[in-house]
Amino acid sequence: MHVRYPVELDESERQQLETLVAGGTRGVRRVKRAQILLAPAAGPSDETIAVTVQVVMSTVYRTKRRLVEEGLAAALAEDPQPGRPRKLAPTEEALLVATACSRPPE
Repeated sequence: MHVRYPVELDESERQQLETLVAGGTRGVRRVKRAQILLAPAAGPSDETIAVTVQVVMSTVYRTKRRLVEEGLAAALAEDPQPGRPRKLAPTEEALLVATACSRPPE
């Protein structure tokens, strides 16, 4: 199978990823991305990596592509999630929560 985005890590990047995977205090998505980037060194195919890390093929592809095109920090980073913009500013949300959690008027 032709590998479109070959993963080539230098020693400092490999050490950073291994520390991230061993640490256990990071988010699950970030750890899974680190596992995806460490796996090609052992030689498995993208399909094997997806099954082993328990992600879909597109996640493996996107993670490897971002490493090659944008670097390690971008490959590990979380993309902004699409969706509807927030209706309340943080201060308005805090006021709403404080009002809802306070005692009712007499």
